[in-house]
Amino acid sequence: MGSVSLKIGDGTARFRRASVCSSAVNILMLFSVVTTNLFALYAFSSSPKDHQDHLIHNPHKNISLISEHVSLILREIASSQKKLAKMEKELLGYETMDISRPNIASELKLFLQHHQLPLGKDSRTGITEMVASVGHSCEKSADLLSQYMVYKISGPCPDDWSLGQKLILRGCEPLPRRRCFAKSVPKVGLYRFPVSLWKPVSEKILTWSGLGCKNLECLNKKKLSRDCAGCFNITSGYETQKFVKARGKNDFLIDDVLALASGGIRIGFDISGGSGTFAARMAERNVTVITNTLNVDAPFSEFIAARGLFPLYLSLDHRFPFYDNVFDLIHASSGLDGGDRPEKLEFLMFDIDRTLRAGGLFWLDNFCCADDEKKTALTRLIERFGYKKLKWVVGEKVETAGSRKSEVYLSAVLQKPARV
Repeated sequence: MGSVSLKIGDGTARFRRASVCSSAVNILMLFSVVTTNLFALYAFSSSPKDHQDHLIHNPHKNISLISEHVSLILREIASSQKKLAKMEKELLGYETMDISRPNIASELKLFLQHHQLPLGKDSRTGITEMVASVGHSCEKSADLLSQYMVYKISGPCPDDWSLGQKLILRGCEPLPRRRCFAKSVPKVGLYRFPVSLWKPVSEKILTWSGLGCKNLECLNKKKLSRDCAGCFNITSGYETQKFVKARGKNDFLIDDVLALASGGIRIGFDISGGSGTFAARMAERNVTVITNTLNVDAPFSEFIAARGLFPLYLSLDHRFPFYDNVFDLIHASSGLDGGDRPEKLEFLMFDIDRTLRAGGLFWLDNFCCADDEKKTALTRLIERFGYKKLKWVVGEKVETAGSRKSEVYLSAVLQKPARV
């Protein structure tokens, strides 16, 4: 029979059915109880004969002794249950969030509590109650999470989006839902699509709280990332030339890539897509692209939406919320870099492969490798998936500042094979 628990180890609270682990734990518990009772039986039966005669003539002492033995058995059972519960958590690899702690906000307690289904047990799944989703690392940031959940019910939400993003970047994703109204900013001066793709975005409709820069001019003077230097200037500069005019051999043109596709390109996913320029270029070619981004140092999500494009507010540590084999094309650049954690990139690559259809294209665009060793490791990882190399270019660029160290850049267009 199915059971429901707040499962934290894989990133979300979810339904959990009885498994081999739980069966083993039940057997251990049964063995412990039987052993304890046999111990008690032995204790009764091994008493010396004169002691037994003494008990017969002293019934009150006999009852007291039995009571002590029963108490001992109950204590042994309670101790065994605690040990087995600990063993079960270790076997299953998760810990439940303790919502009984005094510093947990009442709204968070209410959200995380199990809620019975209004019509009772579901006949198809066997589920009797619903459990809310919350990221596994929220347990490590319980104080911040509780602060995030302190607000006036049905009132305006606090201006704390940066706090929520801090939790997301710490792995506390998904965040719990809240019962408050987000700040509503009038979106005036928006242009109709597709004119909106390359028209200036009004600074008044963007949220600047929690950011160092308070205007677009400031943002365009900063190098926010390898892929976003002046990327908010969509009326002049290099941003207006990206993907349609190459600056080097590593820069592929959109029309050249689309010509490589079999079956056509209709929908795509842009990972860490900056201000949405890749999605804008694809929109001009009647291709719908979702852009994954966070508002790190800049209002990326609002800016992309103002251009009439689809921003997805999601970190790369979260499993992509898409079904298998849905995208015709996935575009990514140096935002994939997992730093010194190669296993992080490996998990990410498997999720990219999962959401890309057979015959679809994976466009790796100017991925920065610190050296040849990292380029070799990335190449080996890609080759494990058996993709067909339609384009593969390795080039070097020299840093314009600092040590002027040469870096290796890999650009590739790969086609996913059909696996049986």
